[in-house]
Amino acid sequence: MMAIGFKSSCRQGGIMSSSNDSCQKFTREEMVGPEVLEESGEKMSKKAAKKRAATLKKRLYRKKEREEATSSSSSLTEDESFSSNYGDVTPKSAAGRSWREAVEGKELTDVSNLVEEIVGSEVSLRGRVHNHRLVAKILFVILRESGFTVQCVVEEARVGTSMLNFVKQLSHESVVELIGLVSLPKKPLTATSQQVEIHVTKMYCLSRSLPNLPLAVVDAARSEADIEKSVKDGKPAARVLQDTRLNNRPLDLRTPANQALFRIQCHVQIAFREFLLSKGFLEIHTPKLMAGSSEGGSAVFRLDYKGQPACLAQSPQLHKQMAICGDMRRVFEVGPVFRAEDSFTHRHLCEFVGLDVEMEIRMHYSEIMDLVGDLFPFIFTKIEERCPKELESVRRQYPFHSLKFLPQTLRLTFAEGIQMLKEAGEEVDPLGDLNTESEKKLGQLVLEKYKTEFYMLHRYPSAVRPFYTMPCEDDSNYSNSFDVFIRGEEIISGAQRIHDPELLEKRARECGIDVKTISTYIDAFRYGAPPHGGFGAGLERVVMLLCALNNIRKTSLFPRDPKRLAP
Repeated sequence: MMAIGFKSSCRQGGIMSSSNDSCQKFTREEMVGPEVLEESGEKMSKKAAKKRAATLKKRLYRKKEREEATSSSSSLTEDESFSSNYGDVTPKSAAGRSWREAVEGKELTDVSNLVEEIVGSEVSLRGRVHNHRLVAKILFVILRESGFTVQCVVEEARVGTSMLNFVKQLSHESVVELIGLVSLPKKPLTATSQQVEIHVTKMYCLSRSLPNLPLAVVDAARSEADIEKSVKDGKPAARVLQDTRLNNRPLDLRTPANQALFRIQCHVQIAFREFLLSKGFLEIHTPKLMAGSSEGGSAVFRLDYKGQPACLAQSPQLHKQMAICGDMRRVFEVGPVFRAEDSFTHRHLCEFVGLDVEMEIRMHYSEIMDLVGDLFPFIFTKIEERCPKELESVRRQYPFHSLKFLPQTLRLTFAEGIQMLKEAGEEVDPLGDLNTESEKKLGQLVLEKYKTEFYMLHRYPSAVRPFYTMPCEDDSNYSNSFDVFIRGEEIISGAQRIHDPELLEKRARECGIDVKTISTYIDAFRYGAPPHGGFGAGLERVVMLLCALNNIRKTSLFPRDPKRLAP
């Protein structure tokens, strides 16, 4: 057998190429060519051996190039076959045409509806890139839509290298639309709201987000417990402060808790309307530009109205009463209310949504309290029934327990409430109003004694009520009025109204109101007016207390307080 004299490692039947780190086996024909396979009995010279080695080296390089070219061609063909399955959608782009063709006739599925019952189905989804991570050649993308999240799996073997790279470089918060198969993950998922995953076949980017955002939605969605845990673990997570949130409200609104809060708020309004309409009430809309104050005092937003002094309505109070005088009998309104107080508190806003009701009274102002006592438990019950997912989303970031309330709403007189506070060592003016601390203390006392966080306090001192509130017949120091509390904070003020024009005018003057500015209001009672009363509540405060939040700005879409007029 001839020996081949160049530096290499040889095995029986093969040779390792010095040009490659890996051992490749070759036949003798590949090594020396068929012309030297014959037994000649002669040894190859050193020069011939070198020449033969050089020839072999060239053959090895050519073979490797052919293999790489074949592999590259195959890969290119593979990626080209997937090229219509992804891309940035623009009006005239190829990806735009591919996207339209891919989604034609397909309905979008809400992420919240991705459940085990539809495993195996193909779905089309639209949402934002919440987060993603690469493991080997599999990219896990968390898709978020309206606060609900689902894990989407992008596998290189399924979609090709180019598509995987395209999805990998999408910035967080980019809007995408994808098509994929619903599947069950091998292990239960803890980082998403949905317990299925989507094996992606197509994904198109409809709008790219900036890579560097003022706040990360992932950070804004963290609970206080998560932040504290991260600090203990030595990897402190970012805490997004309230001003940062409100300055970038469109981003902040994307968190699951915020998405849920404003759906709950919507359903509070729906239940409010639903109950009142079932009781024969009519929804009305009153003007928000007024010639004079509707509540008394100076806390109004004043403006010029075509050369006339005017202000924004502090309440629909005067006009909803005039509607009663117009024989509408039972009315309600959901609309904006403006208060110019410099109240830098957790529960006051300069603009909020008012839930206002006015109704005829047949015998006694307790009829209004009867309505309230039925209306709000109805709302609380409907929220529990209709918004379980939303309540859970809020609890994940802001833990709270469901509101405790009685089947028969508790009523206490103002004097009884004062007595409870005095027995607990609190000093309170019996003819004054309750401050925030006194309200919270009384709320604790009521919860301990009566096991409820929703109750009424009625027969308030006349001195702390608006000018149009009817005094009690037996003692003019008190009035036919009431407040309603949730978790120790006031949400409703209500009362019987004065329907006698002379008494109304007298009370207006006593409260420092220029009677001329409300003359049309007082005149409405000169034409004959039935006994009537009503109440008003702030929608944002109701939702804040229902969900036990610590600041009303969390439940105002774009809050307006003494220092904030934007965004």
